[in-house]
Amino acid sequence: MAPLKVLVGVKRVIDFAVKVRVAPGGQGVQEQGVKHSLNPFCEIALEEAVRLREKGDAAEVVVASVGTRQSQEVLRTALALGADRAVLVEVPPGGPALGPREVAAALSRLVARESPHLVLLGKQAIDDDCNQTGQLLAAALDWAQGTFVSRLALEAGAVRVQRELDGGLETLRLRLPAVLSADLRLNQPRYASLPSIMKAKKKPLELLPLPELLGCPPAPPRLRVLRLEEPPGRQGGQRVENVAALLERLAAAGRI
Repeated sequence: MAPLKVLVGVKRVIDFAVKVRVAPGGQGVQEQGVKHSLNPFCEIALEEAVRLREKGDAAEVVVASVGTRQSQEVLRTALALGADRAVLVEVPPGGPALGPREVAAALSRLVARESPHLVLLGKQAIDDDCNQTGQLLAAALDWAQGTFVSRLALEAGAVRVQRELDGGLETLRLRLPAVLSADLRLNQPRYASLPSIMKAKKKPLELLPLPELLGCPPAPPRLRVLRLEEPPGRQGGQRVENVAALLERLAAAGRI
């Protein structure tokens, strides 16, 4: 089997260790001065692509993101983790946030431009938890898809994947080309070494404006956030003397 070309889609998100705050006005979250990082599930997808190249199953790993120019930082991180080159589909700052449908449309055009055999994505982003981009991309391309992948093995002209479901595990054999979304247990991503970080600065990173890629101005998003609110604070607990007192308190609160 000839080595494949793999495209990995990644997203810049607020770091998982940051306590997210709602921005004034309730239309979004505070992002100024907040640490951002590579979406953890995207990092797992990238690690799997790099492992395929290290085994000789992939010839090139291209990493791509759809976002503002600030997304260059996570693309540089992806290059340090082993990607060969990067493409940023640049969205003008200050515009409406792109949803899964708009991102999938941009990635489908990029797939037509790059002609990969396999597309790897994280199963979801930790900021919106949509879990839709991979499915929408596969539908737009009319490619086979495997979601929630926890094991992957390439075969002649196909890929065998194990999917994690609520009721157990499912094994599928998909003919290439295909779109796969990585689950948490697919692998353990590596850390970028200092030499890799230095080498990543010299790897190619292409900036591609979204209207240029689409050939027309992007369509307005179909989803609009009306309002965000922080969850109410937890009330303090109350101690009771015995079970009878507990039942009395629950009855008074209308719980039983």
